[in-house]
Amino acid sequence: MLHDRSALATGDGPAPGEVWLVGAGPGDPGLLTLRAAEALKRADLVLHDALPGRAVLRLVRAGATILAVGKRKGAAPLNQAAINKRLIEGARAGQRVVRLKGGDPFIFGRGGEEALALSAAGIPWQVVPGVSAGAAAPAAAGIPLTHRGLASAVTFVTGHDESGSLPENVDWAALAKTGGTIAGFMALSRLDEIALRLLAGGLPPETPVAVVAQATLPGQVVLHATLGTCTLEARRAALPTPALVVIGQVVGLAAQLLPAVAAPGRRAAG
Repeated sequence: MLHDRSALATGDGPAPGEVWLVGAGPGDPGLLTLRAAEALKRADLVLHDALPGRAVLRLVRAGATILAVGKRKGAAPLNQAAINKRLIEGARAGQRVVRLKGGDPFIFGRGGEEALALSAAGIPWQVVPGVSAGAAAPAAAGIPLTHRGLASAVTFVTGHDESGSLPENVDWAALAKTGGTIAGFMALSRLDEIALRLLAGGLPPETPVAVVAQATLPGQVVLHATLGTCTLEARRAALPTPALVVIGQVVGLAAQLLPAVAAPGRRAAG
């Protein structure tokens, strides 16, 4: 089946009665897209996640309604059904609605669920892609996700499901055998289980691991370890969140690449 309409946002901002699912990027407001910035300036209602960098909210125009609906380990001021309902109500009231989500709306952001709810309610919606933490955090730590001879594939995986448990539908043994790079979202709290499953799947204990915490923000900290030691070292480091876990041979390249681009205010752990 062919579709002749793009879901990507066009124009400078949402129209009355329309919802835009907007990616806020990884935290640094400089990584917000121009279209996302314009959407915030024109919105009447903004529902935002627990953003790693809240500076982007300064772009919201005076007089607009701003609601925090961010989730942290399953807890939220509004559950997902209530968020969907509020988006629909705002659009039906003729408001220009922005749903502001950390990173990219369609990468572990539940943007697809919200788009389905809006479509079912007959509400027009569009997407403004954002810079995903899955790409930005490794880059900020000097880690190329792909590199000739080391990694020809990247797997994005979530470290916990809605209940906070390790997802049962992820075949960790298969990931251990696939090769390439693994980028784990929301994986720090389940790092011990993830490491054990990857080790059981045959991934060597000396496989390099990096945990990039508060990526792209002034408080960014990077822990370098191995699959065999990362659990203990992460616990000792008491890393802040949000954090992305990167597993694979490309992690070792940071030692060669980062000294040439190290920025003030960045610190390393381990």
